[in-house]
Amino acid sequence: MPDKARKASGTRTVGGYEIDAFICRADNYAVLIHDSDSDATCSIDAPDSEAIAARLAERGWSLDLILVTHRHGDHVAGNAMLKEQFGCRIVGPDSEAGDIPAIDQGVGEGDSVPFGRHLFEVIETPGHTAGHVSYVDREAGLAFVGDTLFSLGCGRLFGNSAELMWQSLKKLAALPRETLVYCGHEYTEKNGEFAETVEPNNIDLQARIEEVRRIRAEGGMTLPTTMGLELMTNPFLRADKPRLKAAIGMESAEPADVFRVLRQRKDAF
Repeated sequence: MPDKARKASGTRTVGGYEIDAFICRADNYAVLIHDSDSDATCSIDAPDSEAIAARLAERGWSLDLILVTHRHGDHVAGNAMLKEQFGCRIVGPDSEAGDIPAIDQGVGEGDSVPFGRHLFEVIETPGHTAGHVSYVDREAGLAFVGDTLFSLGCGRLFGNSAELMWQSLKKLAALPRETLVYCGHEYTEKNGEFAETVEPNNIDLQARIEEVRRIRAEGGMTLPTTMGLELMTNPFLRADKPRLKAAIGMESAEPADVFRVLRQRKDAF
């Protein structure tokens, strides 16, 4: 994992963006994206208005856009105050618009959201919530996936089916392997402990867990991850892989059923 991903500030330049990711609340990630060409700044979700406003002031940025992935309070708590302070536009999943404070525009599958000279593609990724969406800039090689996919894990299913979530994960898994993935929470170390119980003989996973423990011991951040790294090590993306299926005694099972069992095991872990 590149050194920049380990630093507490989480700052990096990608595809014409300056991205500043940092942990707020207990373990939420706030992600600010600055387009230097237009001097516009976007926040992925708004978990904590005070923390985000403070970081914006530190960077000398204003806030023009909030892209909401889903309706949960720890992702939208800062919407109203940030909109009042900066006059920013708020975009989120249309099917959850009634639960998203101060939303201006609802979006769904196939829509795109302009930002500076860039476009964010909207991909519907339901499962964690029924209306969850992810935002992808294919040109820059970036995906902001909220609580659908975590580093070494995935979101809980709040009343939604395992099949629905599995289909969403397959959509994300189809992105290029070099895609940088930003998730909603810093859960990697705990997720790794579970993943190790599923595939204890996965050499790639063992190496990754060792690296994650070192990064966290130093106070660093484990995001962003890459889609390629997740495909090699994340058990929830590997529910269709013969090696994982054999490891849990489900060689002949359908991938969605394997995923369902993995999610149930993780819920009880």
